[in-house]
Amino acid sequence: MKKIAILQSNYIPWKGYFDMIAAVDEFILYDDMQYTRRDWRNRNQIKTPQGVQWLTIPVQVKGKYHQTIRETEIDGADWAQAHWKALAQNYRRAPHFAAVAAWLEPLYLAQPQQYLSPLNRRFIEAVCAYLGISTVISDSSDYTLIDGKSERLADLCRQAGGTHYLSGPAARDYIDDAVFADAGIDLAWFDYAGYPEYPQLGGAFVHGVTILDLLFNCGKEAPRYMRYVRS
Repeated sequence: MKKIAILQSNYIPWKGYFDMIAAVDEFILYDDMQYTRRDWRNRNQIKTPQGVQWLTIPVQVKGKYHQTIRETEIDGADWAQAHWKALAQNYRRAPHFAAVAAWLEPLYLAQPQQYLSPLNRRFIEAVCAYLGISTVISDSSDYTLIDGKSERLADLCRQAGGTHYLSGPAARDYIDDAVFADAGIDLAWFDYAGYPEYPQLGGAFVHGVTILDLLFNCGKEAPRYMRYVRS
């Protein structure tokens, strides 16, 4: 049995994203999909005393947004220092800030990336390493892509040797269950409900912020507040 999940890369995504990675044997970054504006591809939220704040990576958007995520270029390098400054200002009093900053700050100060996808992957893999997630991460460009939304996903699973496909709940609107059944692949839906609250700085609790909020506040105890990550 081999479980597969396929999602677009996000910038420092929330805890549910990493739980999905941990729940499967191979996680395919689906960055051959069209880039979408005002989405999670190049931005995410942090918690501040004034409420949530967006951290957004500026990107170059060409034409009428027909470019793929993989083709999307980052616009400049000044954003990195600004994002790190915002993280340090808002989380420096968190119990595990120093320990997480030791490996996170160098990622922000590293050689700038030209494209969004490898930058997202840099952060995703670093968080996985910190949490001890050993799932294989691959790119959709590593495989042959066929036409059809459901057909392509099922065929990616087949090429990866998958027997089970774990999908996010939003895909219920377009996935054709019959395509997976015909391919002999079991289809299951990931459930993001039921996460417990954890000690969080300032104000009402917010679940949907970047996983960095959980790591700064809970450190290596973060898996206690997740569903598939094991400490």
